[in-house]
Amino acid sequence: MRIRDIDIANGLALAPMEGVTDVTFRRLIRQIGGCGLFFTEFIPAAGLIHDASRCLRMAQFDEDERPIAIQVYGREPSVMADAARYVQDLGADIVDLNMGCPSKRVCKNSGGSALMKEPDLALKIVEAMRAAVDVPFTVKMRSGWDQENKNAPSLARRCAEAGAEAVTVHWRTRADGYKGQRELDTIAAVVDAVDVPVFANGDIIDGQSGLDTWNRTGAEGLMIGRGAIRDPWVFQRIVRAQSGEKPLQVTASDKERVLLGYYAALRATFHNDHGALGRMKKIAGYFTDGLPHGIILRQAIYHSNTVEEAYDRVGSYFEDLRLLESGKPNPFLAREAG
Repeated sequence: MRIRDIDIANGLALAPMEGVTDVTFRRLIRQIGGCGLFFTEFIPAAGLIHDASRCLRMAQFDEDERPIAIQVYGREPSVMADAARYVQDLGADIVDLNMGCPSKRVCKNSGGSALMKEPDLALKIVEAMRAAVDVPFTVKMRSGWDQENKNAPSLARRCAEAGAEAVTVHWRTRADGYKGQRELDTIAAVVDAVDVPVFANGDIIDGQSGLDTWNRTGAEGLMIGRGAIRDPWVFQRIVRAQSGEKPLQVTASDKERVLLGYYAALRATFHNDHGALGRMKKIAGYFTDGLPHGIILRQAIYHSNTVEEAYDRVGSYFEDLRLLESGKPNPFLAREAG
């Protein structure tokens, strides 16, 4: 897959997620491999102008993780154009417009997916940002504002005509939040409506869901968000599924090594253990989903009062998981019964 002259290895991208896809998390995904395009956290355009120090931290990236995309959000065309120039000057290989974030904080200021209710304004922003930068410019959106207003195909076509060089579409509407009934026909309609590459996004969690999304939408690429927090090996799983290789086997020791390594990197990044522990707890909510008896690990981390306590509880959980994998009597049953 290519966006202009940028090759996207395996057609796989890591979605921009606030408070998650910082440089530390992206290093974890790169260490495991399989992902071809990385997005930073999404950044408020106004913040780049008025609170640059915080936003510069959000836009930080390693030179060897290219291609790197930086996504910005807002509603004022001139401010968005300035922000696009700013992140291009920071070294972004791709500048992306956020029309997909469903959060109330972003939408209340008519940013993110709220722009889908104002397609004419959205097009003015696209035109302003496209004119402001020389690097490839892309757009991320949802299928629509709600079930009665799934305007992604028409809006994506207008964005492409205005100069967007790729479009990402999440199958959910803004009203769906993080729930809803999985529906890929709208993404397929976007693929039919535009002549630029399309990333399909939403509930891609393993090799099978990746292949299913590709086959049912006809999209050139896949963008993965929460599925990569839940399982950092998801990109490798999809690559293997695509090539017909045997499914990747990840052991309890592999998962422990990756989680504790990531926690150690977080601790080194934050100025204090309080901030590191907060991020550890946030990630635990996703990472433990799908693990055998993962609720035990999740609750153990949530109730940790120090980083050391979290480390100890992670170690205890994975020691029990290794016993379970070796065929020993299930060590989790007594805890769950209690």
